Amino acid sequence: MFHREAGVFKTTYAADMSLFPLPVARKAIAVICVLLVAFIPLVCSEYQLSQFNLIFIAVVGALGLNILVGYTGQISIGHGAFMSVGAYTAANLAVRLDLPFWITLPAGGLMAALIGAAVGVPSLRIKGLYLAITTLAAQLIIEWTINHVPFISGGTQVSIPVPKPSLFGFQFETQRELYFLLLLAAGVATIATLNLVRSRLGRAFVAIRDHDIAAEITGIDIFRYKLLAFAISSFYAGVTGVLYTYYLGIANYEQFQIDVSIDFLAMIIIGGLGSVLGPILGAAFVTLLPIFIRGLMQSMGGLLMNENTLAAVIPNLRLTLFGVAIILFLIVEPEGLNRLWRNSRNYFRFWPFSY
Repeated sequence: MFHREAGVFKTTYAADMSLFPLPVARKAIAVICVLLVAFIPLVCSEYQLSQFNLIFIAVVGALGLNILVGYTGQISIGHGAFMSVGAYTAANLAVRLDLPFWITLPAGGLMAALIGAAVGVPSLRIKGLYLAITTLAAQLIIEWTINHVPFISGGTQVSIPVPKPSLFGFQFETQRELYFLLLLAAGVATIATLNLVRSRLGRAFVAIRDHDIAAEITGIDIFRYKLLAFAISSFYAGVTGVLYTYYLGIANYEQFQIDVSIDFLAMIIIGGLGSVLGPILGAAFVTLLPIFIRGLMQSMGGLLMNENTLAAVIPNLRLTLFGVAIILFLIVEPEGLNRLWRNSRNYFRFWPFSY
């Protein structure tokens, strides 16, 4: 068997509550870490590493949105707006006050958390579609405010150039150097989320998602925990916006419009709501989908289309495939890619037996 559990005994609470209680799980994580740290940066080109970098950034944002939507059951269509709050906070602090990356990164997350908590106030009285419309309104309001307040953005459709990030005197400039920084950020976000969902706070989120009235009867402060869910999710979004800004070297509101919020919703739906692995798989799927489409069209229809035609067709085809993928997953496997992985894992857990 590939996934043995027989013979593994826990004698302490710490062993029972560990992130990876089985030896085979710890070995698998160790192998993945070696591949990510020592193998991929050596064999991949700069272009391939740039795709990994985009996936790592998307993983942070998808994990944050999944805490709000997947674990707490609060619908949000304003994730891109909270990303823009973090991005412009970091950009202004870096350019105007010349603050270092290790300060602007948490500052952007904290500012986004503050705005997210304010947006989450109506969640006590409204839910479902009405809450989704509220977050959509927040997306439009924040987007308009950033674009029309010169103190924040410098003027209408003005971009703020941001220097490359640096830590302890080392500046991350190439894709390979940024790879290690963004891998660290994605790893910290993943471990933090794993610990969060296993904590008392995470159990309260799940209770609110399953039945908020029953959760309130058992003593859970619904308003407090909903605000915490919005704040934590927005903090992740703000950090994601900061990472995007430093990665691209520029802060521009067009990077965080409503289509970005839809992209992140697609990530957690396709990956699987209410899991940690799901957003990671969904982020990789959504990030690599346009690249796969371009490669497929260039190989099959490159003779019939020039580069300008491909550039015009691919974004529309990408949106179409997004919609098709979401519909297919909702019909065939509502729990997404994470469920497919669990089915495969469970098969090898019981193999060669059928039960």
